[in-house]
Amino acid sequence: MIPKLPSKLPDLETSIFTKMSQMALAHQAINLSQGFPDFDVDPELIRLMQKALQGPYNQYAPMGGIYPLREAIAQKTALLYDAEYHPEKEVTLTAGATQAIYTAISSTVFPGDEVIIFKPAYDCYEPTVKAAGGIPVLLQLEAPEYRIDWGAFRDALNSKTRMVIINTPHNPSGTILSKADLNSLEKLLQDTNTLVLSDEVYEHLVFDGRTHESICKFPGLKERSFICASFGKTFHITGWKMGYCLAPDHLMKEFRKIHEFVVFSVNHPAQRALKDYLEDPSRYEGLGPFFQRKRDLFLQALGGSRFEFTPSEGTYFQLLDYSGISQENDVRFAEALTRDYGVASIPTSVFNLGQRDFKQLRFCFAKTDDTLLRASEILCRL
Repeated sequence: MIPKLPSKLPDLETSIFTKMSQMALAHQAINLSQGFPDFDVDPELIRLMQKALQGPYNQYAPMGGIYPLREAIAQKTALLYDAEYHPEKEVTLTAGATQAIYTAISSTVFPGDEVIIFKPAYDCYEPTVKAAGGIPVLLQLEAPEYRIDWGAFRDALNSKTRMVIINTPHNPSGTILSKADLNSLEKLLQDTNTLVLSDEVYEHLVFDGRTHESICKFPGLKERSFICASFGKTFHITGWKMGYCLAPDHLMKEFRKIHEFVVFSVNHPAQRALKDYLEDPSRYEGLGPFFQRKRDLFLQALGGSRFEFTPSEGTYFQLLDYSGISQENDVRFAEALTRDYGVASIPTSVFNLGQRDFKQLRFCFAKTDDTLLRASEILCRL
């Protein structure tokens, strides 16, 4: 007799990223849906990886990551945000930021704990909270501004609130949290035991002279926060699955108890290559202008279209409002756009509370200029 197994996530469906990428492949559409670049990695980083592979670095790395890379991450964080993290005790290398997010939640959220999540949200947050036995408390951000209502947050906060998850720069909206936002969060949490998980994978992709306000710049938040970051997003190496987590010692001790038995350690040669690569700060300093140029190219090419938009403040995603073209549901519109016109995007209702439909699609502009111009030419015909 085959045992009947109850599901921890009975309502979880195939992710929208998988669905739209499969549709793009089936219809040979230009894929602006899933968030990965279609241009080459810096040849110097590839050379450093090849060098590491030829060295004595093909066995397990230390559980927390090699010390020189943790030291380089701590130095970068101090340089950019004037925040100190101990390389040995407060920095851990992970198999991508998603593993860091999973581990931070799994190590600190207990059954019955509440976790506040702002919608639209990256799709790994809620399932991980539920798998840990936690209760997602969902607060909707309203289009087109997608700003946090701190009064609504205050009303949702209570003695059961174990964690709040923030994401800046924000996927999918492309907005960023301001210094005033984080001052509000710091003040509201100061007399609570609530933790913060700050998803900052697009920290270097901020445009138009804006500043990324990392949570570690705010002492009252730093002491209670996990920061999850991504080398994959930063250096166009999503397939390497390399990320890291920053947290104060008392939180990192709990994080590593789960991390050790999820992956133990992550790609050793990649850690060596990234350590050498980070020795030159220009590697990340030029990323904002690089992606801003791509955003501007894409939006300028859409100037004659019927889409409406507010330029993305950060990330490599742009929301386009298609309400001037159609009133069709965004999932069906995205499917038709892929199937009938040959451009794949992501419908944003799937990230919203109750799948609220703001008639907006998310497009990834981390693509070659040719890809963006070909896609925009098609979009201008709608």
